Amino acid sequence: MQDPLSSEEALSAFLRGFEDGSWPGKEWTHRSHVIMAACYLTGQSADDVTPLIRDNIKKYNLSQGGENTDTSGYHESLTIFWIRIIDHFLRQLPASRPRLEKVKAAADQFGERSKLFQDYWTFDIVKSVEARRAWVEPDRQPLP
Repeated sequence: MQDPLSSEEALSAFLRGFEDGSWPGKEWTHRSHVIMAACYLTGQSADDVTPLIRDNIKKYNLSQGGENTDTSGYHESLTIFWIRIIDHFLRQLPASRPRLEKVKAAADQFGERSKLFQDYWTFDIVKSVEARRAWVEPDRQPLP
C-alpha cells in the first residue's frame, strides 16, 4: 500500500479509500486515524467535521466487517479526544502551510502516541461503555 503521506494525490486516495471502505483494514492503524482526522480538520472547524468523522468511522468499521457496539468499534470519547487534540495542534501551525505538510506534522506528532489518552483519564476509558456511547470529560487534566 502506498504511504498516504507520500504525495497530495496519495493523501486524497487514502481519504477516498477510508470514505468508501476500500482502504485495507490491516492498514487502518492509529496513525491512519490521525491522518484521517488531520485531513478533515485542515481548513475546517472541528465542529463542522466532527459529525462527518463520527459517521465515516462507523461506516468504515461496518465496511470492514466490524460492528459498532457497547464493546467494540466506534468510541465517542476517544474520537472527540483525538479531534480536539489534533485540532489544537493544527491551529498552532501557519495557515499558509499546505495540507500535506500539516497532515504530516500531525502524523509525526501523534501517529505513535495511541496511549496519549491515558494522560487525561484516571480510569480505563477504552473499556467504559458510557465513554464509548457519549463524550466523557477527562478527569486527570483538561484538554488544551
